[in-house]
Amino acid sequence: MISFGLVNAPVRMYAAVSEKGLKFNLLHEPDGGRIGYQKVCKLDDKVVSNDEIVKAFEVEDGEFITLADEDFAAAKPEGYRTITIQDFVPADEIDPIYFERTYFLGPQDGPSEGVYALLAKAMSDTGLVAICSYVFHDRENLGCLRVRDGVLTLEKMFFADEVREADGIAPDSAKVDKRQLEMAQELIQRYSGSFEPDKYKDTYREALMGVIESKRTGKKTKPVESPKESSTPDLLAALQASLADTKGSGSTSKPKAASRRRTTKTA
Repeated sequence: MISFGLVNAPVRMYAAVSEKGLKFNLLHEPDGGRIGYQKVCKLDDKVVSNDEIVKAFEVEDGEFITLADEDFAAAKPEGYRTITIQDFVPADEIDPIYFERTYFLGPQDGPSEGVYALLAKAMSDTGLVAICSYVFHDRENLGCLRVRDGVLTLEKMFFADEVREADGIAPDSAKVDKRQLEMAQELIQRYSGSFEPDKYKDTYREALMGVIESKRTGKKTKPVESPKESSTPDLLAALQASLADTKGSGSTSKPKAASRRRTTKTA
């Protein structure tokens, strides 16, 4: 249920993504049996049963505090099954690094459909998204409600203290040459366009499925040779060559080192 002010909108949650990664099993090569795992105590090297296993938190090196079910219940957050809206904010103020996973929220049957439609329309018209809190799997979560094609979506978010600082990662001594910067900006403009998600494919997964099908039919496969590492190219020369490769009236050619799936535009 979504709660904002004194208004409640009962909703159902649905998964919004279906990841396409390939799942592999570990087998015993001589007989094809699946590999299983046992829980072993590292002190006496003996297999232990589940009823002898407890959860514990390491407060200091080597000092553990064990927790029972009632301990977790004592810390259980309030608001189970309620998505409580805290604030409405502009979407572009939220750094994408905070987003973790997306869910669709659909209305429950009955009068709640009207409340759902009202909230979705009001948010769409104002252009704002809602920052909310909710409990999922006995844990309090931070979330963002937004409207996508008339449907409310819930973006699971990281809390601020879960996002690491980037201190020390960016170069602090590199100088940017003005001419190189202008050429890099021009090259970026030539590659600019609209985001079309369907044009980007998981080529590794497709290739690996091809290998699996080949082996299934008894065909041999050959590993692809890794490209040889080249020496660091002259940056100015590389920029000039990249721009030259995209010039020409109506040309849609791309720099040779660029992604083969990227459509470019001429300046």
